[in-house]
Formats: sequence, C-alpha cells, structure tokens
Amino acid sequence: MIIPRTIEPLLRERAAEMPVVTLYGPRQAGKTTLVRKTFPGHAYANLELPEVRALATEDPESFFRAFPVPAIIDEAQRVPDLLSRIQARVDESGAPGQYILTGSHQPVLRAAVSQSLAGRTALLTLLPLSMAELAAAGLLPSEAAECIRKGFLPRLHAASLRPDRLYEDYYRTYVERDANLLIHVENRIAFETFIRLLAGRVGQLVNFESMAGEVGVTAPTLRKWLSVLEASHVVFRLPPWHGNFAKRFVKTPKVYFTDAGLAAHLLRLRTADQVERDPLFGGLFENLVVSEALKWKAHAGRLEELHFLRDSNGVEADMVLDAGRELHLFEIKASRTSGGALAKNLRSLAAVLPVRSVSVIYRGAPFPIPGGGDFVPFARTAECLDACCTRQPEART
Repeated sequence: MIIPRTIEPLLRERAAEMPVVTLYGPRQAGKTTLVRKTFPGHAYANLELPEVRALATEDPESFFRAFPVPAIIDEAQRVPDLLSRIQARVDESGAPGQYILTGSHQPVLRAAVSQSLAGRTALLTLLPLSMAELAAAGLLPSEAAECIRKGFLPRLHAASLRPDRLYEDYYRTYVERDANLLIHVENRIAFETFIRLLAGRVGQLVNFESMAGEVGVTAPTLRKWLSVLEASHVVFRLPPWHGNFAKRFVKTPKVYFTDAGLAAHLLRLRTADQVERDPLFGGLFENLVVSEALKWKAHAGRLEELHFLRDSNGVEADMVLDAGRELHLFEIKASRTSGGALAKNLRSLAAVLPVRSVSVIYRGAPFPIPGGGDFVPFARTAECLDACCTRQPEART
C-alpha cells in the first residue's frame, strides 16, 4: 500500500521549474517510493548498490549513458563528485526536470549541492508520515498514545509491521552506520546514552552542561553530536522567539524528535498504555504536535516560521507560528477537558505581543475558547495551521 504524500504536488511543481530537484530526508521516510511514484518514466539509479556506485565513481560517462535523463539518482551523497558532472549537463541543456536527487545525509549532500548545483536545484525535505497524511488514508489511530507508540515510518503503516522491531532496526542501523558516516563516534555507549537522554527531555530547554555530566563527555562533544542528529533528521531544534521587544524572552532552543515513535521506543515504551501512563507522556504529546507542525511546513514548502516563546517569568507558548510578523500562539496539553485556564498563558502573552490568534491543541473535541480562540483536537493540527494562515485578525478583548 502506498500512502499519498502531501509534498507530491510541490515536488511536481519544482521539477517543472528547475533542472534538478534535491529531496532530503531521513532514512525510511519514503523518499524512494515518492520519487518513483511521482516520476515513473524516469531512469533510476540507486547509489547504495555497490556496482552502481562503482560505475558512477570509476566511469561516470558510462553511468550517464546507463541512466539517461530524465533520471532519479537515489542516495546521491554517496558519490558527491557526480554533482559537478550533473551541473555541466544541465547547463548544456537548460531544460527543467532533468534530475531528481535524494539523500539521507544532509551535510554531505548539501555541501556538494551548494558547490556544484547552486541556482540549479530546488531543495525539498520529506519527513516521516504526518497525522494529516495518515488520516487521509484512513490509518490514523484515534488515541494520541497509540499514534506515539506506532510512530510514523511509512513501512509501519503500509505493511502493518511491529513498531518495536522496526524502530530497533532503524535505531541500530543509524548508530552503527549512518552516524559514523557523518562523524566517527569513539564512545558508542555515551552516544546512545545521549540519544536516550534527549528522548527523556523532549520539549525541554537544551542544557549541554547538565547533560555532559550524565553522559560523561564534554559539552562541546554533545553540541557536535546534536548537530549530527539534526543533520540526519533524527531530532530538530525549535528555536525561541524573542522579537524586538523590551520584554525579556528565553533564548535557548528546545529539542524534539522528528518521529515521536522513535522517542517512545528509546524510552522503552512498547504499548499505548505504557505511553499514556508514563510521566513523560506530556512531553511526548507535545513532540507529536510540534513534529506535525514541522511536517506541515516542510511538505508544503511554507515560509512561515515555527518557534516557542517563554518570557523571563516562565510564561510560555509551547508553539508560535510567525506568519509575516503576526503571531499565532499555541498551548499544547495532553488534557481531554477544555477550560479557560488552559489558555491563560496565551492570553497574557497576547496582551503585549502582535498576536492574531490563540489555540489550545489537546485530546478533546473542538470547542471555542471563551474570549476568542479555539480548542483543537490534536489530529487537526495541520488544519489549524492552515486556518491560521488565512484567518482575519480577531478583535482584542
């Protein structure tokens, strides 16, 4: 079963405009399935295969004859020198849609692209499945805890695989292979301890000095490791919003997992009941919603920025959508019950900032917030973000 991806129209659009499209994303996010479905008539070269990689490395002219344009080149970061030859070919032709490149290791491929294909390629990012995509396919679990337990890798849902086994394979492959392609991890135990600590601190401010003592390495080493995890799309940082206001705001980012299912697996939560009863459920639920917002932005190629906001007194908005310097504030709560108190922080911030709307994303039914705003079911996060970008300013109360 192939689950339709919301990025497909954007992928087609960019291929009709640019000579090359480069699609980044983590392993098993569905990049190969997407590009082969979208461009079924293209030649296909997978540089993960040793014989194909050897041909591209040792005899590139024969490689291009074997895989003539239009062509898909999978895992293009494995032969970065190939991109300079692609540059020459697309410059000679000038036609759009000649090559579709995919890559799992963002720094390697991005460096090669910036050197050889600047101005010649569109850059897109495919992340694991979103709740919106699963809902459209009729595959989204109704309970947030089950969403988190099962995760969002396409193979889990297309083939009904066991999450514990697939995530363990995914994790082991990453630690033993992918991480070492980006950085030589001398202390694997410490590296794995760091990843599990991040899973236990989703939605919290990053404190490298504190974590360094627990992991047993220096804070600069942890900063380097976090950059590796980000580059592999395992985690992402949500930056703080601070604006140009006299009011003091926190300037330290938060860290979330791109796939909340991997975070739950690293915490050894194997059932939905374990997820819901765990003391970290609130953080995992927040991760579920924030990662959905990240997918909404990436898969539509949106320019709006995502942040969180916390002032010096601890008053916080868990997520901020910055749309043209007008802010949409979100509180994310694992509660099933609506109540005006849940929006108290948002109201406080809206009194002093250029806020267009406030929303509370939770596990209950849709309901208006007294005084303006909405309680939004977690499965409708993407719909809420779409609405924020089109709604008119609300009257201040």
